[in-house]
Amino acid sequence: MRAAPLAAAEPCELSVIIPVHDEAENVGPLYAELSAVMRALARPYEILFVDDGSQDSTPALVTALAASDRRVKVVQLLRNYGQTAAMMAGIDYATGSILIAMDGDGQNDPVDIPRLIAELDKGYDVVSGWRQDRKDHAATRRFPSMVANRLISAISGVKLHDYGCSLKAYRREVIKGVRLYGEMHRFIPIYTTWFGGRIAELPVNHRPRLHGASKYGLARIAKVLLDIAVVRFLDRYLTKPIYVFGGFGLLSIFGGTAAAAWMFWLKFVDHRSFILTPLPVVVTMLYVTGVLAVLMGLLAELMVRTYFESQDKRVYAVKTLINIE
Repeated sequence: MRAAPLAAAEPCELSVIIPVHDEAENVGPLYAELSAVMRALARPYEILFVDDGSQDSTPALVTALAASDRRVKVVQLLRNYGQTAAMMAGIDYATGSILIAMDGDGQNDPVDIPRLIAELDKGYDVVSGWRQDRKDHAATRRFPSMVANRLISAISGVKLHDYGCSLKAYRREVIKGVRLYGEMHRFIPIYTTWFGGRIAELPVNHRPRLHGASKYGLARIAKVLLDIAVVRFLDRYLTKPIYVFGGFGLLSIFGGTAAAAWMFWLKFVDHRSFILTPLPVVVTMLYVTGVLAVLMGLLAELMVRTYFESQDKRVYAVKTLINIE
């Protein structure tokens, strides 16, 4: 059974969540910089390191930091689950009303945190960092990121320049019900819009990595594209999956009917034998695919109803109640 998060000595307002994986050379300098910035804010805070199955001395170092500073909290995962799972663990165990996420490699600048918080104080629910001057390799990091950002903005309808920037500030209430899978931590701003949240984007400093190696590569692009397809599906069709599966099934059946009409026209008008064309196979495959797709849609509808009704979930979200207890 998972232990409950430790209670803070005083009500915590700011939680800084830092997923780390094999960042032994970076956690010490990052902690020193971050602590100086957070103390200057004069607001109750905690620093939450989420160790994502590190194989170097990172676990020992963050444990030592926690022993010397009670405002440092550590969540050690059993193995390497990936940045999204580590971020989800940080959100689960953070106690602050404002959550600030950042990378553990030292490339995000802690000095930008007060600016993010000041933007939140203007009434925004999420403030996302924008690395205008990235200190990464152009071919393997900056260009693929630019393409991915434009695709995500076009598909999701949420216009951000830099989805991949980990430095973000969130109000807890807009992400308390969000569950993250795959590589979807970058899509939290999109989830926020589902609940009517307001998003701002702020240019932030981006520093070159001084120690260690990047955990990201070109293979990440394909994962991002697949994840955004899932996000789009959940946004549009979570409560009506029959529209997707049934629509494809009807399209397939319509194609099968058109192919069958052409097949019979060739047979009775052009006097061409069925076996001289691939149309009988095409007709059969299209009809079978269409029927199966419709049946999958019906099954998905049953699963959606089970999901919502068994957990007493609602298909809507309430913003506020007036004169209702």
